[in-house]
Amino acid sequence: MSEQAFSFSIETEVTPAHYDELAKYIFENYINPMAKAKNFTNISQAVEEGTNVLGFTALDPEGKWQIDVSVKTGKTVQAMMQPNNANVPKTVLERIKEDLIIAIQYFEDAVRRSTLYFAFVEGKPVVPEKSPLRRARIIERILFGNILFLFVLMIAISLVLFIFLEVYIAALVLVVGQILLVVFGDRLIGAMAQWAVTEQNPTVHILQYHLPPQELAQFRERFPREKLLEIKKDIYDQTLAVGKPIECETAGEVMSKYGLACQPENMGTKRINVYQLVKKATQMFGLPMPKVGISNTMVANAAASGPSPSRGIVLITTGLLVQLEENEILTVLGHELSHLKSRDPVVLLGLVTSEYLFRIFVLLNYFSYFFSSIFGLLYVFGILGLIYFVAKFFEARADLESAIKIQNPRVLAEALRKIGFRRLQFERSPAMKVQEWITWNPHPPLYFRIARLESFAENAPKIKHTLIRSAKDCIQGFFAAF
Repeated sequence: MSEQAFSFSIETEVTPAHYDELAKYIFENYINPMAKAKNFTNISQAVEEGTNVLGFTALDPEGKWQIDVSVKTGKTVQAMMQPNNANVPKTVLERIKEDLIIAIQYFEDAVRRSTLYFAFVEGKPVVPEKSPLRRARIIERILFGNILFLFVLMIAISLVLFIFLEVYIAALVLVVGQILLVVFGDRLIGAMAQWAVTEQNPTVHILQYHLPPQELAQFRERFPREKLLEIKKDIYDQTLAVGKPIECETAGEVMSKYGLACQPENMGTKRINVYQLVKKATQMFGLPMPKVGISNTMVANAAASGPSPSRGIVLITTGLLVQLEENEILTVLGHELSHLKSRDPVVLLGLVTSEYLFRIFVLLNYFSYFFSSIFGLLYVFGILGLIYFVAKFFEARADLESAIKIQNPRVLAEALRKIGFRRLQFERSPAMKVQEWITWNPHPPLYFRIARLESFAENAPKIKHTLIRSAKDCIQGFFAAF
């Protein structure tokens, strides 16, 4: 590669009050440990025009190259890497970039724990943040694509039904139940949404207010869930309900009633036209406009479901809207719409149901002795692993089709880094790379998905059959992990 400078930027969600803390966190948790390990030298910290600037030089253990790095922190973190010669591997540059992203995400995650988030949709009722009820978590695990739970649930229900019903009737009940789950998947997803976003009410507004750690414990004692909802309603009535924007001046009047002094440097606001984002993505995919729902939870997630594109629904959490920028949200929507376009829930249902019927009516009927032994248990574990491996083909295709239709694979890679930073760090161990391929997770390893997307960004291939190409890439990625 050339000696050209390599620059990139990372949008953060932190408020101005945290800019100095962010610089300190990156220094103490990334730069300083690497310096102690003799990987970095020429460490520097400075303030230029009110902006924190961190500097260091990354060293090659064999002394063949070095990279001068500068990092400016703020709402947008800007990094510049200058190799001293053309021998610097591109993987090293990507590793430094990924390290910085992971460090920033850990810092943001810590800040979220002491931050109040109020989400609003104009013209819609004010509702509290969704509590993680067990029933809601069960539905989410089924509908957000984790077929492990569906598989295990089916086995458990089978055991109960076979006690009270004949084998054929029990099997029929289970198959019909699975079909109904897919046919009415759009309604189940819709039931999880607190708000329906429409062309008339397209925008989600988010207010975040950071509480200093010393005030957080006192605040939680003074303001239980019901009181927070009261504050939220007051803010809405004094701002959006009367056509005023949510800002420190207007929201501060309400907060002062409850003994909270609104400091502009502790407040951040965000306004996302979710309806237009979904509409733009569906137009790129050539799909009809689906229903759009918002789930008011800080867990970053999105899903598209429905038995067909004409009965589709897209569900987005407020956590995803907080954590990602609009161009990143668009690429995630592209991934989800691929599942809807290709009817992946229906296909996966067919796969799971076919295996289930084969096991009940063939293996148990003709090979009952074999299946009642330890080999039967090995079969269940083996077929479960195989189904999950095949499910990875569909997830890889969704990434690929988002890259093709939205035409921004690198941005989707950045979104995946932000959402899955913990898993990405976990996968850096060679042993974990193999484990992530064989675990019961329908998604391929994150490192594989990101590297694949970035390779498409540099050299977009012409692909006729996206599923075949994705299956081939997954198989090659699996063997490359060893």
